[in-house]
Amino acid sequence: MSFLVTSPSMKPPESNAYTCGTHEYGPTFFFFLLIIIIRFIVHSSLLHLRSTASLSGTMASPPPPATVDLRELGKTGLKLSSVGFGASPLGSVFGPVSEDEAIATVREAFRLGINFFDTSPYYGGTLSEKMLGKALKAVGKPRNEYIVSTKCGRYIEGFDFSAERVTKSIDESLERLQLDYVDILQCHDIEFGSLDQIVNETIPALLKLKESGKIRFIGITGLPLWIFTYVLDRVPPGSVDVILSYCHYSINDTTLEDLLPYLMNKGVGIISASPLAMGLLTERGPPEWHPAPPELKAACQEATAFCKRKGKNISKLALQYSLSNKAISSVLVGMNAVRQVEENVVAVLELETSGIDQETLSEVEVILKPVKNQTWPSGIQQT
Repeated sequence: MSFLVTSPSMKPPESNAYTCGTHEYGPTFFFFLLIIIIRFIVHSSLLHLRSTASLSGTMASPPPPATVDLRELGKTGLKLSSVGFGASPLGSVFGPVSEDEAIATVREAFRLGINFFDTSPYYGGTLSEKMLGKALKAVGKPRNEYIVSTKCGRYIEGFDFSAERVTKSIDESLERLQLDYVDILQCHDIEFGSLDQIVNETIPALLKLKESGKIRFIGITGLPLWIFTYVLDRVPPGSVDVILSYCHYSINDTTLEDLLPYLMNKGVGIISASPLAMGLLTERGPPEWHPAPPELKAACQEATAFCKRKGKNISKLALQYSLSNKAISSVLVGMNAVRQVEENVVAVLELETSGIDQETLSEVEVILKPVKNQTWPSGIQQT
């Protein structure tokens, strides 16, 4: 078999064709042959890349999602997600939540970088703890990859901050949560008990629990801000690791800000809850039982309507406002649906990349200025 190849110095055959033995081939034949060869080479290369990627696992999994940032909690060494998972809604306190919904919500929280989960035996009459425990077990994350906080002293049947009750309480909570320990145990709404009992009886009992390994750190929670200084000034330094304040760092109330230097000087970690002021800063509005004075409710309703007219979401604005202060380790938001988790994380990521909507924030602050820092009474009369 012989091939005739032309060159610039050779005159091509009259037929402008190429011959192979007794067969004659035109340019069109070689054009299609070239296309076939190129496609074969490309296809073989892609098959090789896919095989290599499949073995390494890089093509089997989608790229990881953007996740929320972590912040240090006082001197505990813990790093909490900037937005925390408030698990009270898992106790069906705002409507029924199925076990499947709870598991899906917690799984999505993990996927998007939320590692802090807060509950209490009071929420839903222990149901919140049970549902969170089932969800954590179902998701199956290693225990050292998430932080769980629960509470003691407040129960569906009332308040009891005695050493005996809080000692029994942690065992009950651990059983419901299906855990060997909790990272933080907090005295729940201490303004409803004797603060002197908290100092002289409850905190010492929790310190013993800390020594036993059932809890890692100790916290106190409540609405009035003065309760924190009262206790912290009377317990041995380092006895209380964390405070949880609610409804005091949002667009309508920033009184927690005045306490931050004191808490940071004490080395106490700071968690803020209810950035939406227990429903005041939502389009749905607060529940009927909300204890805010009428003028505060009316102003928040006006601010909400203003945002809606502008095509803005006041809840996202309020959450971003609370997240803006990096001295606060985590902002707790109640969640009971995958959609809520995703919306909250989007708000966090938008804040980190684009910042807060300063124009709308300024306009809302003007509306809320007449009621700024208004609050409501909580607790018993302390002597």
